[in-house]
Amino acid sequence: MSTLLEKAESFVVNLLNEQLDKKLVYHSISHTLRVVEKATELADEAKLEPSEKEKLVIAALFHDTGFTAGSDNHEDESVKIASQFLENEAVGVEYIEGVQKAILATKMDAIPTTQLEKLLKDADCSHLGSKNYNEFSELLQKEVELLTDEKIKDTDWIKKNIDFLTNGHRFYSDIAIKKWEKQKSKNLAQLIKTEKKLKQEQKKIAQKKEELKFKKDKVELPERGIETMFRVALRNHITLSDIADTKANILLSVNAIIISMALSTLIPKLDNPSNHYLIIPTIVFVSFTVISMILSILATRPNVTQGKFTKEDIANKKVNLIFFGNFHKMSLQEFEWGMSEMMKDRDYLYGSLTKDLYFLGLVLNRKYNLLRITYTVFMIGIIISVLAFAVAFNSQSVAAS
Repeated sequence: MSTLLEKAESFVVNLLNEQLDKKLVYHSISHTLRVVEKATELADEAKLEPSEKEKLVIAALFHDTGFTAGSDNHEDESVKIASQFLENEAVGVEYIEGVQKAILATKMDAIPTTQLEKLLKDADCSHLGSKNYNEFSELLQKEVELLTDEKIKDTDWIKKNIDFLTNGHRFYSDIAIKKWEKQKSKNLAQLIKTEKKLKQEQKKIAQKKEELKFKKDKVELPERGIETMFRVALRNHITLSDIADTKANILLSVNAIIISMALSTLIPKLDNPSNHYLIIPTIVFVSFTVISMILSILATRPNVTQGKFTKEDIANKKVNLIFFGNFHKMSLQEFEWGMSEMMKDRDYLYGSLTKDLYFLGLVLNRKYNLLRITYTVFMIGIIISVLAFAVAFNSQSVAAS
């Protein structure tokens, strides 16, 4: 190492140690030394002349010294510091101008033209093609947060890095392209993958927040005692409905058997003039049997409902979504929306359960009234039919004697 390089390194290290803001966790001495290391590598591979290599390394040493005066336009301040040092060391004007141009080429929007400018700019951005890129990126993010006193979202920082690697940066020297472009592409791919993963996680977090908000905002569900009351009452009503249907089916089956027997055995005998006395009892018997069958069918005959509802019905709490007859013609999406609205409203939910219980009671009342009439008609029909046959047989016996 030349004497000038030794003096420059000593000067820069002391300057950064004494005057560099502690918030600069990325643009620290470590960064400067890393840029010097990478610039040296590029110079060796480019086989620069010793004087040119020295000029490049000195530019690398001084390129961020301007941060000691502030982060804004620090390259210009770095040029002043480097120029002052080199002038004090009696370095030629041409040499100093070469160092100045190389330092200014490290500005974000600068486009390097000379070989030294390209090599220094590539060395300054060598971290983009490093396997430790994520670590450097985290340090830079922390530095920006410390300087601005603002927290940067990971998604925003990653997006900014993706934009920079995609549109805001390129390596200018062939050597840097060969050394770091491939890893830079891998780092970009990893950033895109991480961004996608973070977006998915944020989406899940947002969904969970929405669920928590919904649970927080919605009214409490019915208490255990009320739930039990509705459950027992509805189960009892359904059981009673099953019993009513069973009784109606029994009556229907019995009367169907009676009609079948009457049609197959009794009615054919009426064609014989000698059996004319059986006509009236048979008519009475068959009539009561048919009436009992009709009443049994009415007791089990279901009602057909419209099966549709509107948003106005939901808003006015006019429709009971617990009963299938009110929604069987609606689409799944409309039904889910209606159920969601109902579950958000405590009064609507209680009202729907109450209405369901009430209308089940009305149906049961109708069924059991019809069953009572049916059993009464069946009983009276049997009694009258038996009496009618008894009178008919008695009359026939008297007439015969």
